[in-house]
Amino acid sequence: MHQQPAPSPPPAVPASLPISDVLGLSRNPAFDPARLRGDDYAELAYASRNRMFANALVMLFVCVVFMPLIGPPLVGPWALLLGFILFKARQTDMRLVNPGSRSAAAELERWQLTYAVAAAVCWVGALLAFPALAGGAEAITMVLVLMVLMACSTFVFSTSPLGVVIYIAMLGLGIVIHLALAGQMLAMGGAVLFTISCLVATIQVRTIFLKARLAEAAVLEKEEVVSLLLREFEENEADWLWQIDPARRLRSVSPRFAFALGRSQAEVEGKSLLELIAGPGWERGHYSPSLRDLAERLKNRENFSNLLVQVTIMGEERWWELSGTPMRDDQGRFSGFRGVGSDVTEQRKSSEKIAYLARFDTLTQLPNRLQLTEALGDALRYAEQWRTRCALLMVDLDRFKAVNDSLGHMTGDKLLAQVSARLKSLMSENQLVGRLGGDEFAIVIRDAASPATVRDLAQQVIARLSEPYQVDQHTLYVGASVGSAEGPRDGTTVEELMRNADLALYRAKDMGGGEHCRFEPTLHASAEERRQLEVALRKALGREEMVLNFQPVVDARSESVVSFEALVRWNSAEHGFVSPGKFIPLAEDTRLIVPIGQWVLHRACEEARNWPEHVKVNVNVSPEQLLEPGFHAEVVQALAASGLRPERLEIEVTESIFLRDASLARNALEQVMALGCSVALDDFGTGYSSLGYLRKLRFSTIKVDRTFVQGAAQGSAESLAIINAVVAMAKSLDMTTTAEGVENAEEAELIRNLGCDNIQGYYFGRPMSAEEARSLFRQPIERRA
Repeated sequence: MHQQPAPSPPPAVPASLPISDVLGLSRNPAFDPARLRGDDYAELAYASRNRMFANALVMLFVCVVFMPLIGPPLVGPWALLLGFILFKARQTDMRLVNPGSRSAAAELERWQLTYAVAAAVCWVGALLAFPALAGGAEAITMVLVLMVLMACSTFVFSTSPLGVVIYIAMLGLGIVIHLALAGQMLAMGGAVLFTISCLVATIQVRTIFLKARLAEAAVLEKEEVVSLLLREFEENEADWLWQIDPARRLRSVSPRFAFALGRSQAEVEGKSLLELIAGPGWERGHYSPSLRDLAERLKNRENFSNLLVQVTIMGEERWWELSGTPMRDDQGRFSGFRGVGSDVTEQRKSSEKIAYLARFDTLTQLPNRLQLTEALGDALRYAEQWRTRCALLMVDLDRFKAVNDSLGHMTGDKLLAQVSARLKSLMSENQLVGRLGGDEFAIVIRDAASPATVRDLAQQVIARLSEPYQVDQHTLYVGASVGSAEGPRDGTTVEELMRNADLALYRAKDMGGGEHCRFEPTLHASAEERRQLEVALRKALGREEMVLNFQPVVDARSESVVSFEALVRWNSAEHGFVSPGKFIPLAEDTRLIVPIGQWVLHRACEEARNWPEHVKVNVNVSPEQLLEPGFHAEVVQALAASGLRPERLEIEVTESIFLRDASLARNALEQVMALGCSVALDDFGTGYSSLGYLRKLRFSTIKVDRTFVQGAAQGSAESLAIINAVVAMAKSLDMTTTAEGVENAEEAELIRNLGCDNIQGYYFGRPMSAEEARSLFRQPIERRA
């Protein structure tokens, strides 16, 4: 049922009003021009005219009294000045009355206040000057004139009540000063009391005026609310009135209610309400529980409100919301029910959909994290009650990210749907599978008393999910890793069990994937070690614990050094020397690789300035660092700060950079190449689409992975063929090749014969300190056996 916004309730009339509100010193929303100022302006024209005439009459009276005594030259200018002030005040009032000028209401009200002060100054001046010039004559007359003005001003309703208060106060002050100068102390006290009375009366009258206006506004607004509600009810097609007699037959059926019943008015008039909405179940006596509830309330003649009833209208199941009140005649006898109703079928469907979305994953239709945690909580309680075990299996797909990034999210979503269907097919009545998010799933086993239950299910999951998938003409292969924890042995709460199963899954992923790992207490120690390592790694740069080592790359023919690969090493104050294989993945997971990579870039460029001009420095760049928006600027800054020529810097990347955002990675590398730097593709042949990357981006160097070098040294025909193909392809594309992992003279000779341009490996030099690298140019290279 569509609901219009409810009108705001009318303002309540306050029991008391602050003086600041009464005098207009604060802008109370209740006195907004749209509400009460209109009433002020309506009164203003009448009050302004009366005020001007009253002042004019009193001014004429003063002229008649004092002109014979002190002469026209003194009284005349005073009268002209006062008349001008009254005229300008009248003009200002009339501008406020005009709706077209109310946009400048604040400025006009300031002028009102100014004219009130000016008029008061004129009258006080006359009081102090005229009797004095007349030798003391008519002093009492002048005092009475000002008192009359003060009394009259008390009842003037003005849009500037502050001006009225100031006007009265100034006149009273003038009278007090006049009486004090005349030595009439008792009269002066009376004048003070009179002034205070006038001020209090002014504030009181203004308060009464405001309260009256607020009360009128409240009444009007209540009438508007009632009218709006009635109009909304009449115009809203989803609401209707209904009425039945004591026998529960419909009476006075409205067209809208007949439409809701799917029949004409004549067809339903006098028919049983329950029979019309019960549907086919009426004959068999089968009703919905909500319909029985309605019948019971009608039978007991009870009031009911917003009762949700399932009805059948023309064979279609609907939901109505009914409210009803028993009716009685003049003698108090029961005469039936009358009420309102509305069809809320769509709202109920929306509520059911919202409830479904809150507990199920929309992509896979599996239970979501909320429902899984509830099921796991129930399983833990069941295990505790019956002294048995429950279990939680965390399932994470292997290689899913590569599929998602290379083929797109649409393909990835379809793959996830197939994965969820396979998982669901493995579940028994005792097991529940759901999706936690991304490519991570979880399985709750309610009763895992048998030790083999968890192991067997994990094996089935890995085997089933490792079978090939057909998605959009693509044959896809992904595996699965499983981590499990049993309750209450491995955790007595949902949080503990999920955390421990996640630790086991992390271990399974570390083992290379496609494995099942059960939780063991030692995993906590590993997780804690990793956490401590992360804390130390965050402080490593600040503590200057990072150092660079350099491994030489030599020309395959002359064996002279052509470049050094910069390799970062970490000697932690807390953990000692930490292997790069340990802290580099951690840095990538935590994005600490970005500041570390920036430090390596700057430090390597600075060190390369100490080498001969023909020697390059190779700097490895991670995907996280390359995809940073400011990577190009970072390279420019490193070159500028060190003074290194761009031609001497070679950026090394792996194919994994293209799995995140291929276009962004390509743009970043093209910007670096535009500076004059070269780009090398590391670990070539171990990725997914190497040839495609070579076609999209022109690399300067291809580095042959050490696995192919070792395979060729062992006589592997496949490795020899791959190296020959890479060398031939690189020459045709005008690229150089570097073979990695050469460890002895036989491998060096083999690589040289295969046609590689450069060689890198322990045979020509292990990673060395910066000082050792510099010493290579001060003495002949010593080949290591």
